[in-house]
Amino acid sequence: MARRVLVPLDGSPPSQDALQYALETFPAATIVLAHVLTPADGTVGPDGLLGDPAGVVDTHRERAEELFDAAEATAAADRTVERELLAGRPATEIVGCVADHDIDQIVMGSHGRDGAARLLLGSVSETVVRRSPVPVTVVR
Repeated sequence: MARRVLVPLDGSPPSQDALQYALETFPAATIVLAHVLTPADGTVGPDGLLGDPAGVVDTHRERAEELFDAAEATAAADRTVERELLAGRPATEIVGCVADHDIDQIVMGSHGRDGAARLLLGSVSETVVRRSPVPVTVVR
């Protein structure tokens, strides 16, 4: 049975479903929540130009804290939950987190982006499945 389960969060319904699955399937495991900051995701300000990088990073960081807070509220009070705020390419950071944090299992949503963004960026879950040194459960 997995001791430490990594659950990447991006705010999408599939990532929320993955968290619920991990909590139910691995009741004794430590849940390691991860969010990857990707400020170079093309965020555009109201003037049509790329936003101030410091402002974008702060906004992304605040959003990550909201995701972590909501996920911890979903987990029972007696569950051990850790937070990992990462920065870079999501698939690379998620796979890198495995060795850095002694992860036994990854549980992640099937997708977090839709349409053109998904086509341009590729499937994070597909890349994680191919590169991960530990089992990966993809929740739809």
